[in-house]
Amino acid sequence: MTDSKEIKVKEKQEATSPAQPTLEGLVFTPEVDIFEDEKAITLLADIPGVSPEMLNIDLRDNVLTISGDVARMDLSGEEWLTQEFETGRYYRQFTLSEVIDQNRIDAKLSQGVLRLSLPKVEKATPRKIAIKAG
Repeated sequence: MTDSKEIKVKEKQEATSPAQPTLEGLVFTPEVDIFEDEKAITLLADIPGVSPEMLNIDLRDNVLTISGDVARMDLSGEEWLTQEFETGRYYRQFTLSEVIDQNRIDAKLSQGVLRLSLPKVEKATPRKIAIKAG
């Protein structure tokens, strides 16, 4: 990522709250790749097992929040021999700067990868103003 400050990653920290949690289970931080060009910043987040119905992307007060639940597989009549894929919730937040056009953010989920396109605002370009007579 360049030295520009269009998006700032929040440091990983333990979620603490004085209230009793309403959901049990593990919370995972999805791994992300972030890259940019002159028109947009693109964020790729690995969230395997999350369906579009279980995914929530929220933008509030310049904070973009990604959260999604992985449902436990129904193994009716079968028993686990080994289980390496843990289920739980994915959760990650990013602070957006004023360079991002928040009204044009686009999200796509495909094969366990969330792709967020964060378009940059169009900068005012210098132009000559035509003068009309009359």
